Amino acid sequence: MTDAPEWQPRASLGALKSRASQSAWLRGFFAQRGVLEVETPVLGRHGVTDPNLDGIAANAAPVAGASGGGWLQTSPEYHMKRLLAAGSGPIYQVARVFRDGERGSRHNPEFSLLEWYRPGFTDTDLMAEVSDLVVGWLGCERPKVLSYRDALERFAGVDPFRVADTELRRRCEQWLAPEQTLTLGRDGCLDLLMSYLVEPALAGFGPVFITAYPESQAALAKVSELDGVRLAHRFELYVGGIELCNGYWELTDAIEQRRRFDEDNRVRRLAGKPEMAVDSALLAALEAGVPDCAGVALGLDRLLMLKLGSNNIADVVAFPLEIA
Repeated sequence: MTDAPEWQPRASLGALKSRASQSAWLRGFFAQRGVLEVETPVLGRHGVTDPNLDGIAANAAPVAGASGGGWLQTSPEYHMKRLLAAGSGPIYQVARVFRDGERGSRHNPEFSLLEWYRPGFTDTDLMAEVSDLVVGWLGCERPKVLSYRDALERFAGVDPFRVADTELRRRCEQWLAPEQTLTLGRDGCLDLLMSYLVEPALAGFGPVFITAYPESQAALAKVSELDGVRLAHRFELYVGGIELCNGYWELTDAIEQRRRFDEDNRVRRLAGKPEMAVDSALLAALEAGVPDCAGVALGLDRLLMLKLGSNNIADVVAFPLEIA
């Protein structure tokens, strides 16, 4: 399709029909389980502080000619948590979301995200439901479970909680110059090992949940301590080596969330990124009482890629960025 006229969609008619089938199947899945479909703003007043995400600023004004602002949302999470605090009960959403600087074989700056929240669920409970959904749609085997620590030890040869920073940087020098590894920080080096060693190995491992991430890699998750190590109640699902979803047993403590937002902005400053205003409405919702819950975000374009056996997101998106 690379030589097709600019006006033509990149995805085939068969891929578009499969996307429509996927949407109908998902809605049936959640309807059977009594989970309410909701819609929240694509354009919001706030972006996110997460140092690993770059939002896309907007210039929307309440009336013509007035000064404007706002952000295209990287996720519907903050608005959905406000609904949870208002008593919505279990909810899901199929959302269009935006992340700047992300275009590649598995990324498009605008993409489709399925996000849902389950009051009364832990991360383990939600993993079982994610498994039901993914296995039901893809027809694959049920995922295995592997801790983050076990995955790094098995496929990268390091204990992510014990390895010295100097050794971690040395391991990363096979891809980056020594001065570049200094700017990455510990989590950046671990992410590099995940990308270059762990994820390729998972391609032949079968569907697998990676669980129990370092506390520093899950700014919105509850944390527990095990054997002197603080572990986040976060999970990711990999199918065919493709990261499909990211889930948390959600943090609901407004004071701790504020502290983590401040820490995010500290990291952003060190990385030379602009600080982001904290979403005061989310903090107010947490103070009012977001129920104990688990939530997950799942990439629908990637799910469709797996269904169709595609290696490129352009095969399943009608109009990727370059022809949008």
